[in-house]
Amino acid sequence: MCENFLVAMSTDAQANLKTRKILFASLLALICIVLVYAAFQRDKPWIVPEEVKKRKNPIAPSDSTLKAARGIYMHECAQCHGEHGKGDGPEAMMHDPPPSDITDTRHMNTVTDGEIFYQISEGRKPMPSFKKRLTEDQRWGLVLLVRSFSASSAPPIQEKKPDAGKNATAAPKE
Repeated sequence: MCENFLVAMSTDAQANLKTRKILFASLLALICIVLVYAAFQRDKPWIVPEEVKKRKNPIAPSDSTLKAARGIYMHECAQCHGEHGKGDGPEAMMHDPPPSDITDTRHMNTVTDGEIFYQISEGRKPMPSFKKRLTEDQRWGLVLLVRSFSASSAPPIQEKKPDAGKNATAAPKE
């Protein structure tokens, strides 16, 4: 009887060990799948519907609009995107993918206002959606502010007009 008990216990132990090995292998496989999925999601571009890309900003830039948007930005966005939009906020290093540098003129010239509005509205991990947190006007105001981060800081070049009463064709003095 004691032998039968030991044989039964040995069989149960083997089955238990086999079950644990299967569970461990399954867990390991699941972890690998999640890591591979996350790696492929990292560089995935934003998918913005064509009709949204074509949307124009209905809000005209003004000092009051930009000031209000700046307040929202500092409260909601600067922790990740940084005070000046360079993607260097104090929480930036904790996110993967990292926050984008919205001062990058080359990149910002490739996206429409509608695309920026969509990205702010919908979000994408790790960036939250602001569709329910901000009004539509507030989100369009943020689009204006985001655009201002990548705008040229140099004033536009204006043609020099000849002074009245002077000869405009006179050679400059050396």
